Amino acid sequence: MEISQSFAPIAGEDACVLILGSMPGRASLARQQYYAHPRNAFWPIMSRLLAFHPEMDYPQCIQRLVLNRIAVWDVLQSGYRPGSLDAKIYGDSVRVNNFVAFFTDHPHIKRVCFNGKTAESYFKKRVMPDLTTHPYPTEYRYLPSTSPALAALNFEQKLAIWKSIKHYLDDYERTI
Repeated sequence: MEISQSFAPIAGEDACVLILGSMPGRASLARQQYYAHPRNAFWPIMSRLLAFHPEMDYPQCIQRLVLNRIAVWDVLQSGYRPGSLDAKIYGDSVRVNNFVAFFTDHPHIKRVCFNGKTAESYFKKRVMPDLTTHPYPTEYRYLPSTSPALAALNFEQKLAIWKSIKHYLDDYERTI
């Protein structure tokens, strides 16, 4: 049984919003990039929200996230999942990332957005119980998965819901 490993987080020191996925799929692992599957809507959505060209190379896309105070990480540090579907994750095999350390290092993060229900579920069950003695994020929001596996919503529907991230960034600007 081969265990998949998560990537290091994308996060600038002033990040105020954290987007959490579950764990990298096969295409992402092969390319060592977040959301690398060609039909995943994450980068097209981010390019529309943050006004950058969707064909920019990966390092430039990361730079745009950081400049806009958006962090990206996965809830799961490691686990076994044959293929890329979240439904195939073996729950007994997973380890979560160290969010106590992450939030300590990134104190401006006040909002966490979950890229799909699996990320939200693992975070609430396996991470939130440990977030008790420090000023952690105050708002948590489910967003529909950008994965092509979520076919119930088309791109425009997903984009409309994901636009809430822009409101979070605008709120942050008003508080500093």
